[in-house]
Amino acid sequence: MNGIGPIRLWVLALALLATVWPFAEARAQIGQAVATCIKPIRSGDRAADLLKEPQRFDCTSDQSSYGRGDFWVLSQPLPRLAGDPRERLSIGFASTWQDATALHILYGDGSIHHIAFTSATTSPYLLLGAMIAVPLPRTDARPVRILWEAHGAANLRGVVRGARLQQHAEALEVESDLSLLYGAIMGMVIALAIYNLALWPALRQPLQPVYCLLLFFITGYALCSSGLIGQWLPWLDNNERHRWNAIMLGGVALTIVVFARHFFEREVFRGWLDRLAVIVFALIAIPNIAFALLAPIWIRPLDAAVVAGFAVLLVFLIAVFVQAWRRRSNFAWAFAIGWGTPIVLAMLRVLNAAHLIPWHPWIDQSTVLSMGAEALIASLGVAYRIYLLSRERDLARADERVARRLADTDPLTGLYNRRAFMDQAIGRAGAQTLILADIDHFKRINDTLGHDGGDEVLRIFAQTLTGAVAPDLLVARIGGEEFALLVDAQRAPDTEALLTRLRAATYPSGLKVTASLGLCTGPMQDESDWRRLYREADQALFAAKDGGRDRACWGVAIDMPPLTAPLLPPSRAKRTISGGRKAFARTADHDGGTGAGPDRPRLSPSDGRHPPDHP
Repeated sequence: MNGIGPIRLWVLALALLATVWPFAEARAQIGQAVATCIKPIRSGDRAADLLKEPQRFDCTSDQSSYGRGDFWVLSQPLPRLAGDPRERLSIGFASTWQDATALHILYGDGSIHHIAFTSATTSPYLLLGAMIAVPLPRTDARPVRILWEAHGAANLRGVVRGARLQQHAEALEVESDLSLLYGAIMGMVIALAIYNLALWPALRQPLQPVYCLLLFFITGYALCSSGLIGQWLPWLDNNERHRWNAIMLGGVALTIVVFARHFFEREVFRGWLDRLAVIVFALIAIPNIAFALLAPIWIRPLDAAVVAGFAVLLVFLIAVFVQAWRRRSNFAWAFAIGWGTPIVLAMLRVLNAAHLIPWHPWIDQSTVLSMGAEALIASLGVAYRIYLLSRERDLARADERVARRLADTDPLTGLYNRRAFMDQAIGRAGAQTLILADIDHFKRINDTLGHDGGDEVLRIFAQTLTGAVAPDLLVARIGGEEFALLVDAQRAPDTEALLTRLRAATYPSGLKVTASLGLCTGPMQDESDWRRLYREADQALFAAKDGGRDRACWGVAIDMPPLTAPLLPPSRAKRTISGGRKAFARTADHDGGTGAGPDRPRLSPSDGRHPPDHP
């Protein structure tokens, strides 16, 4: 990724957060904040008496310091809201783990109205953002104080958090905006999951199913933490929603560990980081599983263990990025951009859980929003990683093709070598004509021009030979100065025209170069056919050399395999030599392709092949 890439992606992430953040902030900005004080419930306490005795409440201590139990929470005098006083008011506060909640509302005329619900009947009051909004009964008098009665409160980070007096219509308007936001986030996440699942059968990258699992847990966490699942399933107990919220968040954390291991190259996790990943996985899995199974038993120590596991996860992710940067990973910046925003906001969430910073509604909203941003940015990171892998695969294939081409090519002339020629020649259907071309007196050429000049002659000869025949004809250099051509028998080139082109080529120092050709026609179905055809063409080339060079000699044609058993004995064939001023014919028995007649010239013992290439 070039230098401008990360900057553009960071700008994209910030633009996304800048777009959606006002919706989350809107929940915190409507109405006016209401300060609260706390007191444990004691036997004999009466709501009416407590509303008249606010001095009995603790207004300075952190509510969570009281631990788990049953509590009274009293509001400070309620503020007056601007606008039409006839508009219905509601009191909003964050949803927390409680078995039952009752609101006692004191009005200016001294009347007290009561609204009660349990964790199983919270759904009608649950809004997006996991905020509870309880509409206040309408009377001629205005509400002046509210007293909460909470039973079975886990009090992990407060009994009543983020209380705000608001106009109920305004709260429902924000609800509509948030529904669009959460719908867009979940729609994007689901689309990314479907997209990656569709690509997986083609790309087969192990990262993709892991990423889809991560998107599943992100979607589940968004449904649970936002309260949307409580609206969809009104029968769902609100405490059970909190339990599933913890399960999904734990699933996100565990999948992030696996995702990181698959996202980077193996070298990044080699050694201590791989062992740390296993430890982090266990530190996250054990408390989350215990919380899901045991809560509300030991809920506070279990919650502390879960928070500690997430703190370890953040340290682990930072260590992963540092190690990837040190190992010069191609994916370091993609990981940092995709997970930078969630990591920063998760740190704030951990700090709030550790009571190091105060709670704010946007802290809860930020988790879902940052995960939505992460899903978008991480999808770009996954796409970038897939692009790099595809490019590496394409480069590997290109290198393989180049290596295969080099292995199949004669480096001097650029023609096929003997092995590649045989690979492409053997197995061709129908009768084939094999042409062997050998430069005449090549030893004398080497002695005259030197080896460099001889190499140049070979290159020019190869270019002339290739240019003189059809483009689809198979041409190769199969020996020092020996070349081979193969073509369908019906399209065999004219030998005289070919010899003429070879003579007319311009060679170094004005040297005149000629060649001898040996030709034979026959099948090329298997290697035994190749050996027979080559042997016959080689004998024909020997005859052309023996006949004076600069000419072509046709060997005895080899019969094609019969479709049925032959009824007649094999026929006898003629070998003819043409070219120059001489022509002669010889008779040879067709005895399995040997073509060795009684008067066939034998190979010279001087080179074991052709007669010596000198006058």
